[in-house]
Amino acid sequence: MLEILQYDFMRNAFLTAILASIACGIIGVYVVVKKIASLTGGISHASFGGIGLGYFLGTNPLYGLIPFSLLSAVIMGLVSRRSKVSEDTATSILWSLGMALGIIFISMTPGYAPDLMTYLFGNILTVSTSDLHIMIALNALIVIIVYALYKEFMAVCFDEEFALVIGVAVERIYLLLLCLIALTIVLLIKVVGIILIIALLTMPASLSAHYTHNLRNMMYLSICFGAVFSIMGLILSYTLDIPSGATIILVMSAVYSIHFIYDGIRKKVHA
Repeated sequence: MLEILQYDFMRNAFLTAILASIACGIIGVYVVVKKIASLTGGISHASFGGIGLGYFLGTNPLYGLIPFSLLSAVIMGLVSRRSKVSEDTATSILWSLGMALGIIFISMTPGYAPDLMTYLFGNILTVSTSDLHIMIALNALIVIIVYALYKEFMAVCFDEEFALVIGVAVERIYLLLLCLIALTIVLLIKVVGIILIIALLTMPASLSAHYTHNLRNMMYLSICFGAVFSIMGLILSYTLDIPSGATIILVMSAVYSIHFIYDGIRKKVHA
């Protein structure tokens, strides 16, 4: 373990894993409780357009990713709530549109797009110090907003009709939640990539739901699960020299599967 920490990129990777776990632990609980995993997947894939835009403009792709993912979140939220098109259909259309725009922007960019695979499949080892600064700022913003509007988010996630009765601006809070999901996607994108983000957002939160029904405690547990699984995956990927993002998800999936197999056996024994 001490040998791993002697490298700057590994120290950055461990710090990134912790920062990502805080964001996905908090927002992932809302995704699971509100049952908007498919919408979240749509936002993550649509955000690829922002990555392509960043490459096209010659800047850090994260600078294109942040506004594009926020815009995708707002559009998906408004379309799903105000149009007659079903949420799944709207998500699929915007998902494909974002990916298509990203591909077009990248094809129009002179030369080769460096680190493109990192944004698609993740590589936590490539996180730079400037990326860490962005992640810290986004994490702080997410924590502050959730702390300030905790009751409103809880009301909207569990019972929108009750939230309307008590005077909560449901649509605005819902759109804000989607924007927080978009910011979390920005945080996670270099950890596991666009393709695997949905797993990192849902598995720790889903697992924590089996130990407590208190929303705040679910968040704390989800953060802990995410951090432990991410660090385990990071160490394993370093040891076996295999992709870090995929290894993190495999570790999560293995623990998740073992938990539910054990839980099923235990219930049968006590039945």
